[in-house]
Amino acid sequence: MAVVVCGKQKDCEEDLTKAEPALIAAQDALNTLNKNNLTELKSFGSPVAAVSNVTAAVMVLMSSGGKVPKDRSWKAAKLMMAKVDSFLDSLVNFKKENIPEACLKTIQPYLQDPEFQPELIASKSNAAAGLCSWVLNIVKFYKVYCEVEPKRQALSKANAELAAAQGKLVTIKNKINHLNENLAKLTAKFENATAEKLKCQQEAESTAHTISLANRLVGGLASENIRWADAIESFRKQERTLCGDVLLMTAFISYLGYFTKRYRLQLMAETWRPYLSQLTVPIPVTPGLDPLTMLTDDADIATWQNEGLPADRMSTENATILTSCQRWPLMVDPQLQGIKWIKNKYGDHLHVVRIGQRGYLDAIERALAQGDVVLIENLEENLDPVLGPLLGRETIKKGRYIKIGDKECEYNPGFRLILHTKLASPHYQPELQAQCTLINFTVTRDGLEDQLLADVVSMERPDLEELKSKLTKQQNGFKITLKTLEDNLLSRLSSASGNFLGDTELVENLETTKHTAADIVEKVKESKVTEAKINEAREHYRPAAARASLLYFIMNDLNKIHPMYQFSLKAFSVVFQKAVVKAEPDDDLKQRVSNLIDSITSSVFQYTTRGLFECDKLTYIAQLAFQILLRNKEIHPVELDFLLRYPVQPAETSPVEFLSNHSWGGIKSLCLMDEFRNLDRDIEGSAKRWKKFVESACPEKEKFPQEWKNKTSLQRLCIMRALRPDRMTYAVRDFVEEKLGGKYVIGRSLDFALSFEETGPTTPMFFILSPGVDPLKDVENHGKKLGFTFDNKNFHNVSLGQGQEVMAEQVLDLAAKKGHWVILQNIHLVARWLGTLEKLLEQQGEGSHENFRVFVSAEPSSTPEWHIIPQGILENSVKITNEPPTGMRANLHKALDNFNQDTLETCARESEFKSIFFALCYFHAVVAERRKFGPQGWNRSYPFNTGDLTISINVLFNYLEANPKVPYDDLRYLFGEIMYGGHITDHWDRHLCGTYLEEFIKPEMMEGDLCLAPGFPLPGNMDYNSYHQYIDDTLPVESPYLYGLHPNAEIGFLTQTSEKLFRTVLEMQPRDGGVSEGGGMTREEKVHTVLEEIIEKLPEEFNMAEMLGKAEARTPYQVVAMQECERMNLLTQEIRHSLCELSLGLKGELTMTIDMENLQNSIFLDMVPETWSKRAYPSMSGLTLWFTDLLARIKELEAWTTDFVLPCAVWLTGFFNPQSFLTAIMQATARRNEWALDSMSLKCDVTKKNREDLTSPPREGAYVHGLYMEGACWNTQTGLIVDARLKELTPIMPVIFIRAIPMDKQENSNMYQCPVYKTRQRGPTYVWTFNLKTKEKPSKWTLAGVALLLQI
Repeated sequence: MAVVVCGKQKDCEEDLTKAEPALIAAQDALNTLNKNNLTELKSFGSPVAAVSNVTAAVMVLMSSGGKVPKDRSWKAAKLMMAKVDSFLDSLVNFKKENIPEACLKTIQPYLQDPEFQPELIASKSNAAAGLCSWVLNIVKFYKVYCEVEPKRQALSKANAELAAAQGKLVTIKNKINHLNENLAKLTAKFENATAEKLKCQQEAESTAHTISLANRLVGGLASENIRWADAIESFRKQERTLCGDVLLMTAFISYLGYFTKRYRLQLMAETWRPYLSQLTVPIPVTPGLDPLTMLTDDADIATWQNEGLPADRMSTENATILTSCQRWPLMVDPQLQGIKWIKNKYGDHLHVVRIGQRGYLDAIERALAQGDVVLIENLEENLDPVLGPLLGRETIKKGRYIKIGDKECEYNPGFRLILHTKLASPHYQPELQAQCTLINFTVTRDGLEDQLLADVVSMERPDLEELKSKLTKQQNGFKITLKTLEDNLLSRLSSASGNFLGDTELVENLETTKHTAADIVEKVKESKVTEAKINEAREHYRPAAARASLLYFIMNDLNKIHPMYQFSLKAFSVVFQKAVVKAEPDDDLKQRVSNLIDSITSSVFQYTTRGLFECDKLTYIAQLAFQILLRNKEIHPVELDFLLRYPVQPAETSPVEFLSNHSWGGIKSLCLMDEFRNLDRDIEGSAKRWKKFVESACPEKEKFPQEWKNKTSLQRLCIMRALRPDRMTYAVRDFVEEKLGGKYVIGRSLDFALSFEETGPTTPMFFILSPGVDPLKDVENHGKKLGFTFDNKNFHNVSLGQGQEVMAEQVLDLAAKKGHWVILQNIHLVARWLGTLEKLLEQQGEGSHENFRVFVSAEPSSTPEWHIIPQGILENSVKITNEPPTGMRANLHKALDNFNQDTLETCARESEFKSIFFALCYFHAVVAERRKFGPQGWNRSYPFNTGDLTISINVLFNYLEANPKVPYDDLRYLFGEIMYGGHITDHWDRHLCGTYLEEFIKPEMMEGDLCLAPGFPLPGNMDYNSYHQYIDDTLPVESPYLYGLHPNAEIGFLTQTSEKLFRTVLEMQPRDGGVSEGGGMTREEKVHTVLEEIIEKLPEEFNMAEMLGKAEARTPYQVVAMQECERMNLLTQEIRHSLCELSLGLKGELTMTIDMENLQNSIFLDMVPETWSKRAYPSMSGLTLWFTDLLARIKELEAWTTDFVLPCAVWLTGFFNPQSFLTAIMQATARRNEWALDSMSLKCDVTKKNREDLTSPPREGAYVHGLYMEGACWNTQTGLIVDARLKELTPIMPVIFIRAIPMDKQENSNMYQCPVYKTRQRGPTYVWTFNLKTKEKPSKWTLAGVALLLQI
């Protein structure tokens, strides 16, 4: 019945719902009506029919009792609406549920009228439209209501019947409830009885289970009792040393991160521990405390190693410091091993940014607010100042914000910042070092050896390495698992409360831990046996890994020679792996390892040397040989130290005429070693045999006299260094060939195709340019073979400079996508863009087309300070050097190669053109190759190139065509002052260039009498190929004569080359061992010894006040003397001050600065420190000889300033400014004779006397001594310049009498204007020009580079 009633109710509600919209619409229609618009409607005079119909319809509906009025006109309607308010109320209160049938019938015609619609009537009257809508909706409502009303009545009846039925139902339910209450009481009694029974059963079972668990728990913890008892005892002991241990650990974290492994151990064991124990109140420290055991555990270390951290001790310490430090860590990571671990450790949670990249500050701000980890990679030495507050954690607003720039950024305490740099030895500001914890991730030799051992074993014995790797991971896993289980157990025990005997999970955890621990102990025992076997097998390959590690560090040190020599560990690893694959196989393991060593050494040698300049290759192979032999203990470090340093005992006089004093000083030093005792006596006793040996053409090929021939190769090199320094480059080459093999000394140019195979999308090829060489032709030729050409539009060549950077970026982007080749020439011209290029190459290398290649070229900087090529570009590139050919023959052929037969046939005056053409080619070869002789060749180095020659030939053609006679003077001027002279900046070099042209291009050349060099006459009229043939047939063998120089020039050049070679190799010696420790003293001890010796010998400063009292006359000479004393005081003050500072620094009483560190290095390497050189005079001597010379200068000044009487003979060398003394001679004469100073010059008469022969100074002018002649010698008997004696490089000059005379009385005929320089460096050390007598043409001495030197 209820269902039926509900149905009827629902039906009624649905019908009423249908009626509601009509009722609402009617109400809305009424709402549109108001007094105003009804009044307006009422005011209509005679409205349209539609409006009158509406009012009529309203009148029908409003008729009372169903009596429809007959008069429904507009007039009647107006009467109806007369009272607007009453009319509106009647509409609102209209009885819509009771409309008479008569009204409905009458209203139908109105409703059927098409125009009876509110929308249409609204245009006539809004009020009428509202009434229309009301009528329509009221009628509609009534119709629905009529349908619903019967249903409502039926529903009312049904509800009454339902109420009666529900009354009966309630009575029945009351009876049922009474019965249910009785049932519930009975059921409750039953359940209580059952529960009591179950409780008894559970208590019995629980007691049995608890007894069982207690037995298991006691049994499980019994074995832990011993370990925990030991731990408690350990903790008690640790309690006594905890403060000291924590102090030591904080120092370890704060200070040791940047130091090397050796220095870390030294600081901990030899400095900090003794210091803490020697305090007035000693601070106890745990003996033998290992920082790692206190700061981390095996599980953490195992996790780090699984994440890619190298397994060596140094790396583990670094990781410990990084994870423990409170300051931001700054990783010094040139080999990128640390950053690799960091990226693996943090994974996707790490935000990696670079300073300068777009939006990097926004990324940092977001991470700062969210508490994420940020890695700023590839830092330079200077950081963006905007990061200052972040680095210093300068929080504001109670630590909730940090200001970055002008923006206040929310600071989340969970934020972590990690800084990273690729720079190998950065110098950061002190404040940055205070804000950050510096950590040195630079790979160590031992660490790299272990890594390379793993690589070589994985390639040679993959089974072993895989087993080793699995074993390591398994053991690491064991440690982590055991630690986790123990931590969980202890955590549960410590957090257990009340009766924990019922904690089944605790007991099960304990049992699991015990079983797992037992299993792990067994497995660890097994794995240790297996590991021992694996390690034994792996150790066979260690020599190969050790050799590779050594080679990498030698290669990595090459940047000390030139900053262009940068190599990455990643690239080295590729070379290493290829070398292992390439090594010759052998069944015998020992031989196989030997083959591996040979292949690795050879491959790394080839990879390295192709990117080295020719002048540096011998340095590299010498260092290679010395380090290999040192590591194999085949040579003695002390002997190598002598060879490299060559410590000469000063003031030694040679007893034999075939050895100089300098050489004899070296022999005396050598005799201090046991292996060379009595060498000096043997040389004196067997002078003839030794003279024959010393004066032989190639002494390095000869056998040493007496028993000295039985000495080792290195010992013979030491002796040779003293006897014939000019042959040391050849001797070292022979030494390398003997020790390593011939392939390491034979110069071979690698095939470009082989080098190209090593390139890739991420590995560009970098050409280090040399003047006159175009290496990019090789790229174009190889590109043609592989289908990469300009015509195919897949080969792009961009020459940088003049705003070409945008073009280069577009080309790189296109090439990376489509796999093209790109050449970027002369990138050194766009210094500001190079950082962008580095990032572009890195970004486009990843995910680019496999055929994408980049070829880069740049000129090397002349000095390290001007080096601008980014390290990232150099490290990741295959570097290739291309240098012009050496030697006159090759240079002359190369000069001719710029032309062809057509060139020779262009000019109508064939004979003159060809003669001058060939002379110009020879001139070009001479000026280009002469630079190899150093300052004696050219005072400064100039980039003469083939463009100079080709333009000169064009000028020659134009002038010969335009002039009936050959304009020799004009041509010489154009060539010497403009074409080639445009490069020249030094006056004497310009004079030399002009002299060559005067000798090579003159009228005599057309008469066939001209020789371009001794034995090489100018060829006649020939064709192009005949000229090449003439050169091959006629040109004499390579010698200094071809350049107008004396053979001694080559000896001098070779001697200086040898000096530079050994100096460079000495600077490349590792600081942590080898030669630096060869003498049994540490680096610091050696420096301290030299330092104390210098301070002890350094005289007191000159008393300038006392001098001023003596020098009342203030003659020019006295002024010069006082000026020199003032300069000497400045120098000695700096020496004393800097040495005292360094002494305090070495004792630890003063913080070491960069200047102090540089001073220490200079003293150790026997070099004059830069800070001293700036205040001193030019010198090319080492520190020992320089200081001896300094003491001699001071002594000379002391003697002169005692009474200010001019010495009998003035030591011109002893002046800071020799020009001032020479000018003083002119000033003194000018004052005496009242001559104008600018009309005077100096006359130089070379006497036949030595210094000892003079007893008094001249009446005017001065005697000077201490000068040496280079390039020739002075004949005392004839008083003329003559050719030098062989091997006598810088003979000393007799005393020279210098006086001032009027310029017009200066003799110029048969005079050579000889430049005077302070040192053999010449160039910027120019002093004066002395006129010296000669019978030969002065041009001979100009070409020979003859000059006077104040020091040698």
